[in-house]
Amino acid sequence: MYEVKEKDLGKEFPSVLDSAYKESQRHKKIADIMSRDVVTTTTDTPMDDAAKIMGKKHIGSLIVEKYGTPIGIVTERDLLTKVLAGKMDLRETKVEDVMSFPLVKVCPTTEIREAAQMMIRRKGRLAVFDCGDLVGIITASDLIRGMPDAPETSLRVDDFMSRDVVTVDESASVARAAEIMGSKRIGSVLVTRKKELRGIFTERDLLSAFLAKGMPLDVPVGETSSSPLCTAPVGISIHEAAALMATKHIRRLPLLKNREVAGIITARDLVEAYAK
Repeated sequence: MYEVKEKDLGKEFPSVLDSAYKESQRHKKIADIMSRDVVTTTTDTPMDDAAKIMGKKHIGSLIVEKYGTPIGIVTERDLLTKVLAGKMDLRETKVEDVMSFPLVKVCPTTEIREAAQMMIRRKGRLAVFDCGDLVGIITASDLIRGMPDAPETSLRVDDFMSRDVVTVDESASVARAAEIMGSKRIGSVLVTRKKELRGIFTERDLLSAFLAKGMPLDVPVGETSSSPLCTAPVGISIHEAAALMATKHIRRLPLLKNREVAGIITARDLVEAYAK
């Protein structure tokens, strides 16, 4: 009698094992991928201080509490589109003036795809509560790290990428780049040198390198953009894009066709594609 050893199982039954693994990945819970280190602030915190907290901790949001109870969330996008684009004073504006509420709440046992659908439907990050206690937070970046290799993630990025790619010359100031991002409600601009791609500047760069440190915004954006640029060809799958972005710890991926920029896809775009 031929005995199949455990180490031979993958060779003998690869399709069965692969299928079982992929199926288990499709039913992962958000407790497996959520960020447990939740950083909070209060409603009366000045946005200047909130920006410094997010920048120093390299995070994009803070859960907002009032009288010790989590009631809302404030994000780097709120900072960019509401405060900076709205010409509001960072020191005079309070967190409660720009935060989103109520919180979008989920349980730790929620499956990843259901969480993705909820995130897109409710247009926000998810606060994870267990028996009434705040235990974690789910962002688009968390979801793409947990995105399974499944039929729904074999879709191509071409149908979900943004084709209207915004660029700025490297000589433009950081203030100008922030103004463009705020007015267009986008989280990044591609930085060019003589119309050739050089790098990318994101709202996280603005937050961590400038606002958190109280640095002036009149320096050329080319000096602070992330370079070299990580890119991928059009035609890759959602799962491939998610895996690349998770590996490189990025949230935006420019897509090329014949060495020219054809579009850009974000972590949120991937979540939306997966949620459908």
